[in-house]
Amino acid sequence: MSVEPISSRTHEQRALISSKAAELFARKGYAATSMNEIAEASHLSKPGLYHHFKDKAEVLFHIADGHVSRLADIVTGVEALGLPPERRLPELIEVFMLEYAEAQNEHRVLTEDVRFLDAEAQACVLDKERTVVRVFADAIAAARPDLDGMQLTKLLTMFLFGMLNWMFTWFQPNGRFSHAEMAPIATQLFLHGVAGMEVEHPAARRKRP
Repeated sequence: MSVEPISSRTHEQRALISSKAAELFARKGYAATSMNEIAEASHLSKPGLYHHFKDKAEVLFHIADGHVSRLADIVTGVEALGLPPERRLPELIEVFMLEYAEAQNEHRVLTEDVRFLDAEAQACVLDKERTVVRVFADAIAAARPDLDGMQLTKLLTMFLFGMLNWMFTWFQPNGRFSHAEMAPIATQLFLHGVAGMEVEHPAARRKRP
């Protein structure tokens, strides 16, 4: 009988704890969540939880750093494809939103709770966030090079993230539209405004192979 490596079991257990903690942080807030609650949600004793994480701040860092690392890997992967400017930004928005769809709790923690980390941990997360912002800013500059000279690229990038990052406050993924169907809407709205939107009906999108 094969024996699963301890490192693999530890990785899976830490992932489970992080997932349960992210759900609690997203629902209750970081400050209002206790290690006892994280242990209970993870079906662990409190000593069992402390075997994996020394304190609540380490749990928070593991969630935030893991999520932003995945986002950085995803967007730099798109960047490496060398897509033409007219395709790069829509692709970035789509992959960003699809990852967000699978990690809504983690994304909420990243946008709301990183401020509770110490300065060194915040700097680590912020450095990876800068990579994500830089890739999006480069894509916007490629799509509209005329705006880069007006120093509008960074401003527009933050407008875009403002639209994407706060979808969790109102968007219901079990409603009429999915995250995948919202991606082209967000792209059209950002690039062309309401007057220039050309949105495909969700039913037509679902019928495509």
